[in-house]
Amino acid sequence: MECRDGAVSYLSWALIVGGVAYLLEQTRRHTPYGRYVEPKVRCCPAGPGWFLQEVPAFLLPLLLLLFTEEPHTEPGTSRYWTGRTLLLCTFMLHYFHRSFIYAFLTRGRPVPLSIVLYAAIFCSLNGLLQGHHLLHCARFEDTWLTRTRVAAGLLLFVVGMTVNIHSDHILRSLRRPGETVYRIPHGGMFEFVSGANFFGEIVEWCGYSVAAGSLPAFAFAFFTICSIGPRACQHHRDYQRRFEDYPRSRTALIPFIL
Repeated sequence: MECRDGAVSYLSWALIVGGVAYLLEQTRRHTPYGRYVEPKVRCCPAGPGWFLQEVPAFLLPLLLLLFTEEPHTEPGTSRYWTGRTLLLCTFMLHYFHRSFIYAFLTRGRPVPLSIVLYAAIFCSLNGLLQGHHLLHCARFEDTWLTRTRVAAGLLLFVVGMTVNIHSDHILRSLRRPGETVYRIPHGGMFEFVSGANFFGEIVEWCGYSVAAGSLPAFAFAFFTICSIGPRACQHHRDYQRRFEDYPRSRTALIPFIL
């Protein structure tokens, strides 16, 4: 398949502009899911909801990968193909975990059907964007600088995903099955920030962006910061309101800074 440069550029800039718009929207109101869900809204149980909204970002890149033949036209192309495939697999790894592991372990609140729908559309478009660009458009120079950048980005991705998964485990352990109460989380990055799970995910996608070194990857990382960064700040304020003994040393998202 040939590279659709126009579509890649359009979707990437749409992510950037959409991220700014979403950031501004969250300064006025909370996104209505989780602890901020509005009463009498039609909801889906948390597990199926997370599965349905996240799985397109795993399946669509997987289909692109399965139905894209490895090129054989240029010397050294196989090495570039392996690098692009590795980056796409890191993207898919996150969504495999979200769809097939996190979704079946979560003890979160039911998710509004509208949120599931919008998130599924976003994951579908972003999965196609990242998959198509990496498999059909991306070019990597075989230099020490490129190899260093990719290695550093992948290391950031692994660190971020580890923090994200560990933080989700801590949050899950605060509730018994069927409970929807809130308690103060302790341990891991929660000793430093209220949004440890959000911090981990942001580090993940920043690492992915560094490794890929492309506009689509940057656009996705930027959108992630704009979408869940404000949510970490909202959670921080909510914790402070709920608990008089909430640790004063914690910041919302970035240790010691924000």
